Amino acid sequence: MQRARPTTDWQLIGIACVLSVFGLLMVYSAGQVERTQAFEHLWRKQLVWIVAGVTGAYLVSRASQRFLEWVAVPAYVLALVLLTALLIKGVGTGGAGSAKSTQSWLTVAGYRIGQPSEFAKVAVVMMLAKVVSTWREAADSLRDLWKPIVVVGIPWALIILQHDLGTSMVLVGIFFAMLYWGGVSWTLLLLLASPAISLILAFSTGIWGAWFLILLAIIVWAPKRPYVVEGVVIVFANVVMGVVAPVLWNKIQPYQRDRLLSFINPAFDPKNAGYHLLQSQVAIGSGGWAGKGFTLGTQKRLLFLPEQHTDFIFTVIGEELGFIGITLALAILCVLLLRTVRIAMRSLDPFSGLVAFGLAAAWCVHIAVNVGMTVGLMPITGIPLPFFSYGGSFMLVCWIAVGILVRISASGRGRADMLAI
Repeated sequence: MQRARPTTDWQLIGIACVLSVFGLLMVYSAGQVERTQAFEHLWRKQLVWIVAGVTGAYLVSRASQRFLEWVAVPAYVLALVLLTALLIKGVGTGGAGSAKSTQSWLTVAGYRIGQPSEFAKVAVVMMLAKVVSTWREAADSLRDLWKPIVVVGIPWALIILQHDLGTSMVLVGIFFAMLYWGGVSWTLLLLLASPAISLILAFSTGIWGAWFLILLAIIVWAPKRPYVVEGVVIVFANVVMGVVAPVLWNKIQPYQRDRLLSFINPAFDPKNAGYHLLQSQVAIGSGGWAGKGFTLGTQKRLLFLPEQHTDFIFTVIGEELGFIGITLALAILCVLLLRTVRIAMRSLDPFSGLVAFGLAAAWCVHIAVNVGMTVGLMPITGIPLPFFSYGGSFMLVCWIAVGILVRISASGRGRADMLAI
């Protein structure tokens, strides 16, 4: 009997291609500005990275499922080495404490070899999938989660030390999403996240008090209650976070504090920390329903928009293509996420399903934070929009993720059913 050949997921590839072309056009438009030609040719570099990404995706898609699982450990170790090297470089140059040090390039012998934080996202997804896929049954206590916490906690700490809030948020999103996909109950996930929630809500005594009462009710009456010792530890951790929040507030970098204050009230510092958000809101609002026209955005052309080809590329879409263009871009991104989740649902083994869902979670956090920060729903963290923002490392990683998904999709069950999302 002749063995059936794996089916290529052309729908996923087509979605990624459409997003890449859409993004390339917006990068081109972002370079059409007055008084300077510094950004005019960025779209050509982006095109080169798209081609490199597609090539990399093809090579990855030809790998076997067993190889993908085997490579998880060396990829994770390599990511830690690169992140550590980047941290040492930042400390040595005095750049680790500045706003410009986030998402830094690692340079060797005068050559840029990439952004380790982008590579680390995929490596963490694969390593976490390898750990969680070995569970015979879902974790039902916090102590059962120590391995996933270590897997994500080490790179997260290295990234936090570089003051890269955006990438750290992505890793947190990956962590909770993959644990949920691995069968961990929402109650346990909420308890695990509770100290961070207390830290955020501690700015208001009343709100923090209400949250603390809810937390106590969950610990006492939830269907899957934690063990007594774990419950005590959780309560103690939340109390500590509520107490130390003012101290931590004074310890964070001044530019980070200003960004958070400007997120709450953009008028707090309209010429500095609040400038990015105010200009972004003005540009998106001026786009109206149909926008000002491709390459014709005035805020963009006059360089009022900061980082308009990278972090604020979504603002360019809003100003030039209006509500229609924004809706179209978000719709295609949503189709990408739905397709990725469906691949996770159709996977034949736990490792593949966890990897697919983890990649979907990473993209979802990128989209939510990037879009949110351009309209004032999220603090400005410097996080790119998948397939849209200019940047070689991120584009390459996005396409590598597509290659991994194509490999998983080809081995999934019910391939005929996947023709419809």
